[in-house]
Amino acid sequence: MKYAVSVDAQIPSGDPELDALHRVGVVALLERGFESVEAIDGPDGVEVDVLDTFVGVHPGGALMKVFVDAPMLELAEEAVRSLVGELLERSELLAGWTVARCAVELHADLAKESLDAAGGPGAPPDDLASRRARLRGQGGDGPAAEASGDLVDSAGMRDTFRGLADRLRAFGPEAFGGPPESAGAAGAAEVGGRGGAHDRQGPVVSAADARLAAGALVYGTDLLLDELFQDVCALDEDGGSVADCDEPMWLLDELPRRYALRYDARFARRFLVTAIALTTRFTQGTFEQPSCVAEELALRLLLREAEIALDLFGLLDDGVSLALECFADTVYEDMNHEWLYDDSMDGIDESPVGAYLGVAPMGISRWFTPFAADRYVHPYAADDEPDDDLADPDDDLTDPDDLADPDDDLTDPDDLTDPDDRGDRGDDGPPGLR
Repeated sequence: MKYAVSVDAQIPSGDPELDALHRVGVVALLERGFESVEAIDGPDGVEVDVLDTFVGVHPGGALMKVFVDAPMLELAEEAVRSLVGELLERSELLAGWTVARCAVELHADLAKESLDAAGGPGAPPDDLASRRARLRGQGGDGPAAEASGDLVDSAGMRDTFRGLADRLRAFGPEAFGGPPESAGAAGAAEVGGRGGAHDRQGPVVSAADARLAAGALVYGTDLLLDELFQDVCALDEDGGSVADCDEPMWLLDELPRRYALRYDARFARRFLVTAIALTTRFTQGTFEQPSCVAEELALRLLLREAEIALDLFGLLDDGVSLALECFADTVYEDMNHEWLYDDSMDGIDESPVGAYLGVAPMGISRWFTPFAADRYVHPYAADDEPDDDLADPDDDLTDPDDLADPDDDLTDPDDLTDPDDRGDRGDDGPPGLR
């Protein structure tokens, strides 16, 4: 069976972050290493074939997708972990790197299909946790073995999520509606938002619920990037768009459907890079405000991933749900991007009503355009075609205002700093449309 194994490799603790030149070098080293391997010798002499690889490098390490053909999920994970570890050790420049995570992410339906197909006297245990435990020599001990076929270990996952919370360095518990930390805590109060979170009179959720929600966002980040990686690969192979791709999508089909024909492989790569840039700022502690519409949509997907993960493990109670709502209040400047999911609001950003409300341009040709000159959009994702707006099938080219000034360059930095051109990001829009 074919598996896509996600690997997160990190630079040594205390080392400076990778600059642009170093990142190019790391990509070259890893890709060259993968190209030299056709198969991996797994446990008990089982051979695991390497089908394809994808390498993405960020300032703190590298995210890799390794596509393999293996008889079972655990063998795929163990073989890829061994391979990546060997590649890191083989290179003097990467010798200090560590593999923080190596795992196969499966849709629940696909996992069940795989398990149902594994029958016979020598079949592995029915649940994935017990299968991993058996392969790694844990026998019948621990929570995995006590699950008795049930994939849910709520207590264990609660501890896991809370343990991840410290990685979300840009936000303290106040951002989730929790009680403030002691002096020196992360400056959540400095994050600009819609005001809802800052209008609270004191904490509205417990410190435990705030921490659980924060950890779920870190956990959801892994899922978000993994699934976007898979969508990129599917569109690369298919050559079409989300609207006509034969492969099932993991996340991109949850973006506004009106633009589904525009979600091709190039768009998918730009959106993935944008999601990486956003979540990097979350975990580095450098986040201030969303930079563009694409970041707002990526954050929407991240919140969904966190909710699904919490719900899967029976942890999405009222307190944690409220903590995530408070977080959204804190981070989003407005909820105008939700109008992209309402066809009745199509074109409001270009209408007199939108101009009156100060709504920023929301057409897909402006998704990667920064809201202001001081907002950061990754160079790979940033708009590089000023006239791309003319190719937008949703633009009304018969609008007299458009025809009267065809040379207007909305990506001009002077325009971006003009509040009249980019809209007031602090305006929530009319009541009831958030």
